[in-house]
Amino acid sequence: MLDQVPYLPYVLSAFIGIGLAAATGFRVFLPMFAVSLASFMGWIPMNEHFEWLSGLPTLITTGIATIVEVLAYYIPFVDHLLDTLSVPLATIAGSVLFASQFADLGTFPQWALALIAGGGTAATISSGFAGIRAASTATTGGLGNSVVGTTETAGAGIMAVLAMALPILAGICAIVLVIFILVAGRKLWRKFKNRKTAASTP
Repeated sequence: MLDQVPYLPYVLSAFIGIGLAAATGFRVFLPMFAVSLASFMGWIPMNEHFEWLSGLPTLITTGIATIVEVLAYYIPFVDHLLDTLSVPLATIAGSVLFASQFADLGTFPQWALALIAGGGTAATISSGFAGIRAASTATTGGLGNSVVGTTETAGAGIMAVLAMALPILAGICAIVLVIFILVAGRKLWRKFKNRKTAASTP
């Protein structure tokens, strides 16, 4: 019955792509390592245009990068340096993983959709957690940053697994998370702007 629905594969691919993109918003390399490992082991299929993701060199590279990235977020000052790089890197990684699910659409629509949906999702989540880390530093002197880092790593792992095992749930979680970050960020910005205005008023 489901096989007779013509757009079902695209819908499922969209949920998988959004879920993986969301995972890169938490950690850049962990989701790529998860996809590389899953495709290398034959657990998930990989389109011929993205066979490099299932190759041993990619598996080793993303594995090492994942370990370095996770550990680096527990080092003071280094975590803030990584935050300045995380948004553009997450945007690229999210776009690539999203595009890997739509390789048969054609180059332009594939990458246009990947940049908007995949890159946008990853950038939003990455920016949100960069803001949380900045707030943690301001309020706890950096002591709470390890909690934020652990949460991000756990979030990346959970979202990556959900995207491949339960893509619809992963996609819904990703959309809810993006909406929450946008709404919360808007409220915080208004609060900050009002405080700044009040402070400048004689």
